[in-house]
Amino acid sequence: QVQLVESGGGSVQAGGSLRLSCAASGYTYSYYCMGWFRQAPGKEREGVAAISSGGGSTYYADSVKGRFTISRDNAKNTLYLQMNSLKAEDTAMYYCAARIDPLWYRGSENIKPESYNYWGQGTPVTVSS
Repeated sequence: QVQLVESGGGSVQAGGSLRLSCAASGYTYSYYCMGWFRQAPGKEREGVAAISSGGGSTYYADSVKGRFTISRDNAKNTLYLQMNSLKAEDTAMYYCAARIDPLWYRGSENIKPESYNYWGQGTPVTVSS
């Protein structure tokens, strides 16, 4: 049974940093592409960043490019999202997700929620200005 458990969310002032983690279990973690998504109240879920199965390729939404870094440790079955220079508009519930298809897609296709198969429960991030 695939399980994804996020942690590391919290409240921070604008300009601050947080590091999210996602612990994966129940499947061969290193085979799957992984992504981070977020959903703010009243808004649709949006893709933030994605990383290929081996970690060699990444993709970021324009809104977080240069501020967020996605990484993975396949030995620890863990996905990370380092978030720096946080803004009030980054406030949302953050989710990690796993994609069964190991292929790396073209550009923004990698952060489309509908292409991901397994989801965690989310961790909240609140950024105060």
